[in-house]
Amino acid sequence: METGLKSKVVIVTGGASNIGKGIVLAFAKEGSKIVIVDIDEAQSQKVAGKAKQLGAEDTLVVKTDVTRMDEVENMARTVLKKFGKIDVLVNNVGWPAPATFLDESKEMMDKEININLYSTINCSKAVLPHMIEKKNGRIVNIGSEAARAGDPQRPVYSACKGAVISLTKALARAVGSYGIAVNCVCPHVIVPDDADDVGEGSMFHGINIFQLRTSPEAQQAVISGHALKRVGRPAELAAAVVFLSSEAAGYITGQTLSVNGGDTMI
Repeated sequence: METGLKSKVVIVTGGASNIGKGIVLAFAKEGSKIVIVDIDEAQSQKVAGKAKQLGAEDTLVVKTDVTRMDEVENMARTVLKKFGKIDVLVNNVGWPAPATFLDESKEMMDKEININLYSTINCSKAVLPHMIEKKNGRIVNIGSEAARAGDPQRPVYSACKGAVISLTKALARAVGSYGIAVNCVCPHVIVPDDADDVGEGSMFHGINIFQLRTSPEAQQAVISGHALKRVGRPAELAAAVVFLSSEAAGYITGQTLSVNGGDTMI
């Protein structure tokens, strides 16, 4: 399949770890110019080096707190100054609070909302004026199956990701006449391949998530409802993102695609 992504400028937020890293490396194989936006600069540089090895035409790391509009606007200006354009934005950053709903503090809930919802709003708002001006662009938002099915352990996270799905639809209608497509991908249980996939900014940092690769008991606890009966890998989620960013998906917008091993079928 011809993706048309060679030399395209692609911004990936949270691109230093796990799903974000998988997305960066998938675009690298397409020969894209990739911007890694993350708070973990050291891990981002490692991923940028790997991306170049895999075929990325160029890379740029911009350390950014995507919950701060001033930093996001500076990031967009930096990208435009270096590359002169922005073709694709992948809003990947996400973070579920490590506490149940009744135990979450106000500060924790605010952080959850800022990272999962406002980051997507901020980054979209920063790149859309440029995309509208050139009458072309792709935005792919990373949602979650928690939005579609509701996660009883993470109601605030579920609500934020549900809002991301709604934002995707509304933006798709708002900017479609400018040749811009906006879509959403909802993962479920995508586990890093190895410890190198997890930087300090990752939701998996400090968590022994790798037991899901090695422990049948741990896997069964999270995939009992999955039709495919296994956890997913970053590259599998990334393939969907690349497709929705490509020329092959030019007539697809406002849609939500689940990459979930058949956990929910909505």
